[in-house]
Amino acid sequence: MKKVDSVIQCGTLLTVNANNRIIHNASVVIDKGFIVDITTPKQVLRKYEAEKLFDCSSQLVMPGLINAHTHAAMSLFRGMADDLPLMEWLQDHIWPAEAQWVNESFVRDGTELAIAEMIKSGTTCFNDMYFFPDMVADVAQSCGIRAAIGLIVIDFPTVWAQNADEYLSKGVALYDQYHNHSSIHCNFAPHAPYTVSDEAFKRIVTYINELDIPIVTHLHETAVEVSQAEKETGKRPIAHLAELGVISPALTAVHMTQLNIEEIALLAKEKVNVVHCPHSNLKLASGFCPVAQLQKAGVNVALGTDGAASNNQLDLLREMQTAALLAKGVAENASAVNATNAIRMATINGAKALGIDHITGSIEVGKSADLISMDLSELNSQPLYRPASQVVYACNASQVKNSWVQGKMLMKNRQLLTLNEQEIINNAQMWQQQVAQNEPDIKR
Repeated sequence: MKKVDSVIQCGTLLTVNANNRIIHNASVVIDKGFIVDITTPKQVLRKYEAEKLFDCSSQLVMPGLINAHTHAAMSLFRGMADDLPLMEWLQDHIWPAEAQWVNESFVRDGTELAIAEMIKSGTTCFNDMYFFPDMVADVAQSCGIRAAIGLIVIDFPTVWAQNADEYLSKGVALYDQYHNHSSIHCNFAPHAPYTVSDEAFKRIVTYINELDIPIVTHLHETAVEVSQAEKETGKRPIAHLAELGVISPALTAVHMTQLNIEEIALLAKEKVNVVHCPHSNLKLASGFCPVAQLQKAGVNVALGTDGAASNNQLDLLREMQTAALLAKGVAENASAVNATNAIRMATINGAKALGIDHITGSIEVGKSADLISMDLSELNSQPLYRPASQVVYACNASQVKNSWVQGKMLMKNRQLLTLNEQEIINNAQMWQQQVAQNEPDIKR
């Protein structure tokens, strides 16, 4: 009998491996944070002595969801400036509010609020792009969630840095602090071509080649962005970034609602990753990411929520459903993105985009035990014929019951174990009172 840390007994197991294997009545054996065996309950009794046994025999267990694009601390701006197009939303409301309110305390409290919401809706890993990334990393580490920390770069002064040199210097220092960490990963995160200079992009390309880490940026988010770039540079943003050496397998491009056939072919050729944020794009009327065309061309497409200020939820289950439905409508093809593909977009594809698919994103021996369990016995998910379809088209966040990262339980039967939910709510309400009192445009 081999001693192990824990065993999860699963009613149904969605592995999301290369064959999308589904196993009924399975047991996942975990030791030192890693999956060491996937077997039957009978074999577990014969082979292992577990310190902890988690009985999810009436539930579905699957990889934790990977939110491939967030601005976590912006959860404290949720609902502040709704129903506006992107540039008006940014320039007239969000950027001024950030200049007034964003500091270390704001980022800490906003990130805790975002992480709590994400855990409760099935996310076990998120990719962030925001100021004070050191605080985001600290909060993520303390509560146990896996995080990819964007080393933000933007060409104007903020409370985090004054110029590109300082952004890059602070980013490299944070990378040095965490580059060997088991659950905190780093990527360079230049905001967008319209806010970051060519020189800064060139320097980032040098860094990503030296450090072998990804680069994540907003790209082709709106028609206005593309049109403005053509006026200023004579080229569409993708073509311009290609000249700078940015278009490569290291790139994860977020939004991508404005793409032509040639650009899709280039993305496929260069093995660029794309993050689709359907709710944010719909709410800001930014356009539609051609997911079916990208996937047909062989482009890896992941899912993100964007920030809660433009979504307004951080629920990747909801995002998964909308991505599948929207792709069908845009392609006029009911099979454009099926349930299995939608789940892959929210799990293993996100891990690939962040360069951590060897660690997480699927349930396989040797990978980190980043898992969630869901109760599919409720009215809205009965009867159960096809588990993947039920997860994508029928389930909601309240059916996520348990969550583990590196084998450590973060949520048990809907109760957060590493965060104080009431304290987080109190802090959010405190910020709401401060911001609302000083923002005359907010309708109370």
